[in-house]
Amino acid sequence: MTTQNTDTPTGDRTIRLAEHLAFSRSFQPLFNEGMALVDETAVYLDGDGRLEAKAMSKAAATLYAAESMRLTTRLMQVASWLLLQRAANQGDMSRAQVEAEKVKVRLEGLGSARESPQYAELPETFCHIVERAVKLERRIAMLDREIYGDAARGEDWPTTNPVGEQINLLKTAFNG
Repeated sequence: MTTQNTDTPTGDRTIRLAEHLAFSRSFQPLFNEGMALVDETAVYLDGDGRLEAKAMSKAAATLYAAESMRLTTRLMQVASWLLLQRAANQGDMSRAQVEAEKVKVRLEGLGSARESPQYAELPETFCHIVERAVKLERRIAMLDREIYGDAARGEDWPTTNPVGEQINLLKTAFNG
């Protein structure tokens, strides 16, 4: 089974392997991996992670809390993307509906505190889960770019840093 993209005005009939993956039975292992990681993370954070956090220094516990929020946010974005793709794969949503909904999903938008001196104090299990989540997010982001392309995203997303622009405006306003 091959999937062809005929959505372009020029009738481009390029076969996109990533699109084929996301809209075929081959998608199920990726979906299972993502959802299993979400479940594993929830069990860890509510169980062993909570106990381990109590034994950390204040600085490490603060970092753990911040990194836990990043981790859960990252996994919720990944899960949202996976659920949208599954809905399309099962015929519950059209590609156009998925594209309209997936603009709410942000992949690769979160940083990490791996460079922090306290990161080494975090539990090994937690760090391993964070690494797996980051790798999964990157794989899904690559798949997303392959399926939906960068062109559509480039039109909607600013090419410059909006925060940097605001800082420059404030500097200008205050002669800084």
